[in-house]
Amino acid sequence: MCAYRVLVVDDSAFMRKIITDLIVRDESFNIVGTAANGKEAVEKVKELQPDLVTMDVEMPEMNGLEALPLIMAAHPLPVIMLSGINEQGMKETIMALEAGAFDFIRKPSIAHAQDIEQVSKALLEQMHTAMQAVRSRLERKEANERKAALEQAKKTPMEKPPGQAVTEKRAGSQASADKPPVVPLASPPAASAQPKKDAGKSVPTAAKQETKKQLSGTAATADRIDKPAVQPRKPVQAPHVQKKEDLSMGTGITSGQLKSSDPTAGKSMQGKDKAGLVKPESRKTVTSSASSTPAATTPPVTAPTVPAAPKGLSLKKGVHTSSFRKLVAVGCSTGGPRALKTLLERIPGDFPAPIVIVQHMPPNFTRSLAQRLNTLSPLRVVEAEQGMTLETGTAYIAPGGYQLRIVPGAGGKYTVSLKMEEARNGHRPSVDTMFESLLSLTSLERHLVLLTGMGSDGAKMMKKLYDAGVQSTFAENEETCVVYGMPRSAVELKCVRHLLPMQEIAPKLVQVVK
Repeated sequence: MCAYRVLVVDDSAFMRKIITDLIVRDESFNIVGTAANGKEAVEKVKELQPDLVTMDVEMPEMNGLEALPLIMAAHPLPVIMLSGINEQGMKETIMALEAGAFDFIRKPSIAHAQDIEQVSKALLEQMHTAMQAVRSRLERKEANERKAALEQAKKTPMEKPPGQAVTEKRAGSQASADKPPVVPLASPPAASAQPKKDAGKSVPTAAKQETKKQLSGTAATADRIDKPAVQPRKPVQAPHVQKKEDLSMGTGITSGQLKSSDPTAGKSMQGKDKAGLVKPESRKTVTSSASSTPAATTPPVTAPTVPAAPKGLSLKKGVHTSSFRKLVAVGCSTGGPRALKTLLERIPGDFPAPIVIVQHMPPNFTRSLAQRLNTLSPLRVVEAEQGMTLETGTAYIAPGGYQLRIVPGAGGKYTVSLKMEEARNGHRPSVDTMFESLLSLTSLERHLVLLTGMGSDGAKMMKKLYDAGVQSTFAENEETCVVYGMPRSAVELKCVRHLLPMQEIAPKLVQVVK
């Protein structure tokens, strides 16, 4: 089996050697080159066309955040950022995740062998997940193209031979009512599961162009998915470069992907639908959708300065009261920062419920995430603190290193409880722990959301809450997920009522809650 080709980028020669040694332990990967700064990395990507890049955030001449959009423009592929633990490095890491990086790991401490081993395990796990996401996306795309081509072939009659047409014209006869035989188009080969240099390529160009022509004539019949009741608000431009086919995080969503129909988000029925969702007869079913307006393309950007969040709660416009009867709980992992940006940008500041969020992330990085999202969202976004009272119009990010629960407080209020407990499902904070704390809060109207992420954290407790009669459950569909792990687990447990692409979750959530 051919190994995946990896480019290692770091300004420290010693760190390049450490990262290279960690990667080559796994025979699935091969180092094809190294680079000492972002400018050199952009050139090496064009020259070597690797399958994956590991890149330092802070580098001289051109840092990782500045190089990222240029790399995506030249050769879209998964990029894993290596971040220091200083404040600037954490801020730039969060912005790199928004701009298209697949994920990040913190740099290992050279003085501690155990820390190097932990970083090695995390890095290799992310690299395997990234390449699996690329393979899955290619396979899904090619399967959709084959299906569309076959459907078009069934509807398009084969042209009659010229001699037959002349004879019919002379005779003045009408075309036969019988349908001519259908010749199906050749199906493109399935994507190989084995890594190779041209892993990012799909079907031949001629086949792609033919398929696009066919899709343009059949979009109306192929897409049978109901439109959401509420139209999405105009998306805010993200600070990343949107590519024709962005395989970077496995997240880049092309306009074709957004317009194509998603078979997993189709019609809802009393029994099982195509996504495997089961809707109890006593509940009103809301059909899911897979169409969405593609995000606007923006030019490459340099790292903007992120202002430090003031202590306590920021004074944003909106209604902030501790009296509420509705609560939204969100869980996400790999690809979460970008998904959260899309979600929170589309929720108004007067949202009548607090939003509690668990994003799998190390300590301190969650503070940088909250500060960044606070500058982008109409909502007030903060890192949750022990004993903090929940208020409407506010989103609370669970701090890394703690398990977060929502508990009843004095005077009918609800507060945050943080404890340094053992990891659950390998995570601290854990979505399951946060969801579990909502089971006893039956006086609240609870709404649950699972976004992109590997693993299954949150799915079991979503199922328990669903069976207990929670008001609504949302999951991001496979088309827009960086990693379709956590949402898939919930879908398989048949506890998702709204399976939607990322851009449609916020409008539907606002409609359901308001």
